Amino acid sequence: MHEYSSQWVANYFDDYSEKEWERLVKTPTEEVKLFIHTHYLKEYIRSGDYVLEIGAGAGRFTQILVELGARVIVADISEKQLNLNKKYAEELGFIKGIEDWFQLDICDMKQLENHQFDSVVCYGGPLSYVFDRRDIALQEILRVLKCKGKALLSVMSLWGSIHEFLPSTLKVTSEDNANIIKTGDLCPENFHGANHHCHLFRAQELVKFLEINQTQILTISASNCLSAAWGERLLEIRQDTTKWQDLLLMELEASREQGCSDMGTHIIAIVEK
Repeated sequence: MHEYSSQWVANYFDDYSEKEWERLVKTPTEEVKLFIHTHYLKEYIRSGDYVLEIGAGAGRFTQILVELGARVIVADISEKQLNLNKKYAEELGFIKGIEDWFQLDICDMKQLENHQFDSVVCYGGPLSYVFDRRDIALQEILRVLKCKGKALLSVMSLWGSIHEFLPSTLKVTSEDNANIIKTGDLCPENFHGANHHCHLFRAQELVKFLEINQTQILTISASNCLSAAWGERLLEIRQDTTKWQDLLLMELEASREQGCSDMGTHIIAIVEK
């Protein structure tokens, strides 16, 4: 497995900058992903919960957590993303629910005490970036959780990413695609044109990883499924409120089906310590 580079991840998200805030609202396809991730926040986060959001980025989910009444510690490896999180928190008024910001590596959160949080939210794929240190990262998440605390995770999906981005995938050489599919690692060793370094999970691989680390799995879901490859054709549906709501509810149900969990760009897992 590819070796984790914390500096690469920090630099990547420093450079990614404002695009991280815009990412989940820029297209109807991304809005579906935001809806499904948000659904699980609403299901498992309670008002008054003490929540660590690790890999928080510019604050798209931070805002939702505060609106749900959580008391949030915001953490990210990127200084630029933390500064954006503070900026949007101040501008949009969700700073009231944030207790502090920390620049942290998910593999080394020694600044945080054991058994501290009701929930840890680790959305957007931080566990996909740590490669050979993913067991250490998950154990750090579990360490800071209270007994029976919940971790809300999402990782990049192998087949789901190919599903949504098939035309781009087929521009890659057959040999490179075979290496990526065999290992799940999107990195320069497998694809010389890679500008992204991450591990793409299969759903069953994620389940096995979570079980080995002795978590109780409460939910596995794709981040999207039915509409993943529809692209601009979703724009017309998005303009019809009834059709759009129908689509979101169908997406939510379909994404929970065992046969569909590999079909979105991310796989969501809710686990209990």
